[in-house]
Amino acid sequence: MRKLYVLFLSLFLVTAAAPAYAADNGSWSVYPAASQIAARPYFYLSADPGQTIDDKVVVTNKTGRPLTFRLYAADAYNTARDGGFAVRTVAEKQRGVGVWAKPAKSRVTVPALGKVTVPFTLSVPEGAEPGDHPGALVALDERIDKGDGAVALGVQRAVAARIYLRVGGPTVPAIAVEDVRVSHHQPLVPGLGDSGATISYTLRNTGNVTLNPKVELRATGLFGRTLLARDLSKIPGELLPGQRVHLSEPWKGAPQLDWGEVTLTASAKDTRESAGASFFVLPWLMAAVLLVVLVVGVVLLVRARQARAGVSRRRPGAGGPSPARGVPRDGLLPRR
Repeated sequence: MRKLYVLFLSLFLVTAAAPAYAADNGSWSVYPAASQIAARPYFYLSADPGQTIDDKVVVTNKTGRPLTFRLYAADAYNTARDGGFAVRTVAEKQRGVGVWAKPAKSRVTVPALGKVTVPFTLSVPEGAEPGDHPGALVALDERIDKGDGAVALGVQRAVAARIYLRVGGPTVPAIAVEDVRVSHHQPLVPGLGDSGATISYTLRNTGNVTLNPKVELRATGLFGRTLLARDLSKIPGELLPGQRVHLSEPWKGAPQLDWGEVTLTASAKDTRESAGASFFVLPWLMAAVLLVVLVVGVVLLVRARQARAGVSRRRPGAGGPSPARGVPRDGLLPRR
């Protein structure tokens, strides 16, 4: 039987491994060359439009055999699922750092237990937008580890050193909360089982600088009662410019009968925005009983109206005035 082949790229961006806080997957690491002052965890660069920067990246081989890597620059983005820091693959279209940064070598062979330092240039075009342009320098092992079975899972591994580039000009920090929704999960019979809800929303960086956001959740019920108030922890540590992340927050012990509103407030340095959504929650059993009562009430009302209409038609004189006494219905007087 023909195998279905699937390729995965395993990419390591950050660990606390030495040297210089290198990005490391256990077999090789990638990190900025140490400056004259100290080692650097990432590339922190700043430039004006039209300016070119020269720097160096180090690739270290931790295995007992030589390794060859494809070396390329890539743009960074937030993953839609959890907001993690990720970079474009070599096959994807690059628009920022992935185009502007050029390593001196596109492929490099690192000897066993050795390291290679590779210079690169980063040329910011004249028309570059001001603000942050995150990216990375990636060392990709182009060999593919094939799996067994009906579905062969091919895995390529890569390690990347982050680049935080700021282009000179006006900076605009701005954050937005969008598409707030509340989904309730309740037992069929009130009081028999746990109730809960899921609050979903989209967090979006609408400015041109990287944000370290905080999100506050508040839920109120009837008469303004506070049902929930807490700071959320499952949010991205860095929200990159122009990126949006779809997130959700569980609400255990959500009310089974209430009418209120959920409000999410996102904040970062020099920016703060809120958005919310109303909710009305009613137990399924109670809702079914109310529906049955409503249907029965409508049926009884309709029947009562029909019965009153039938009685009115059967009353004497119903349907028009009665004929005059002594005058036949055909309007002719009897002959004498």
